[in-house]
Amino acid sequence: MQHLQGTSYFIEIGDITQSSLETYIAKHYQQAKIVIIVDENTHDFCLEYLLTSFDCLKDAEVILLPAGEENKVMEVCFQVWEALTEYGIGRNDLILNLGGGVVTDMGGFIASVYKRGVDFIHIPTSLLGMVDASIGGKTGIDLGVYKNQLGVFNHPKAIFIDPIFLATLPDDEKRNGYAEMLKHGLIADKGHWERIKDKTVEQITIQDIADSVGIKFSIVEQDPNEKNSRKTLNFGHTIGHAIEGYLLEREPISHGYAVAMGMLVEAGISLDEQKITEIEFDEIKSVICKNFKQIAFEKEEIAIIVAIMRNDKKNELNKINFSLLNKIGSCEINCFFEGKQLIQKFNYLN
Repeated sequence: MQHLQGTSYFIEIGDITQSSLETYIAKHYQQAKIVIIVDENTHDFCLEYLLTSFDCLKDAEVILLPAGEENKVMEVCFQVWEALTEYGIGRNDLILNLGGGVVTDMGGFIASVYKRGVDFIHIPTSLLGMVDASIGGKTGIDLGVYKNQLGVFNHPKAIFIDPIFLATLPDDEKRNGYAEMLKHGLIADKGHWERIKDKTVEQITIQDIADSVGIKFSIVEQDPNEKNSRKTLNFGHTIGHAIEGYLLEREPISHGYAVAMGMLVEAGISLDEQKITEIEFDEIKSVICKNFKQIAFEKEEIAIIVAIMRNDKKNELNKINFSLLNKIGSCEINCFFEGKQLIQKFNYLN
């Protein structure tokens, strides 16, 4: 069991049945009501394993969310808040979020807003949730085409990561998390990039996951509210989020695939700005294109995507804010561009 201790929460990585979950709940929430938030997938494939493994959860209420990014909206949150009220959940009770990135994002937001804050624990079940979404205290929901436009910073009390849940996922879903793992290597740890860049998702080990978790955890601990170095984690996301939002009401794609496209274009911008070499760019392009299908957009579509980027929450002074690579394993924050400068950059998707 690997343990990471932060200033306000901890992460355990390994067999959840051997974790401190039971003792932690007994110590801090012995008299509390417990609610488990799941989506349709984790309800069917993960919930029973959790309930049968822990006596402390035998009386927990279960709230079912509809699966998918398109349901990460305020209307669903209202339904959950009404259910919490009906169950009589108070500020001293506990919410467990069992699921992927959508569940941890929404569950954290729901818990943070309800009665000005109810404690919550994340048990991520997807690779994306394990290495990215559950870590760092970002909670949120979407506002139309704008990703995570509503949310707060609020850390869970604990995160329990058990790769056993990955057995329920198809490879395409695992690639979502693999994109974020590649990003961690690109922005902060060339050795991590080298170790995983040629692996298939089936070859990813628990140590690879732990390494990726450690990279994000360390960055977040240094800058919890994203004022400085944490912005490096946004590499690939400025364009990736805009692509994901644009396609959400057309032909939705998963977060990891959108981020992979974003990383390819933003690596291209890094090349154009002479921050990385052509050799480095070609290596990044090869890895991304081998693992993630790229989508070419028409000029009219690119204009809409760039318009979405103009409302990105990271922007400053009406300029679009990027984090760009200055070599593999290192990232530079606060790189600003006008929207019109970005139109031609989408050629890298071709």
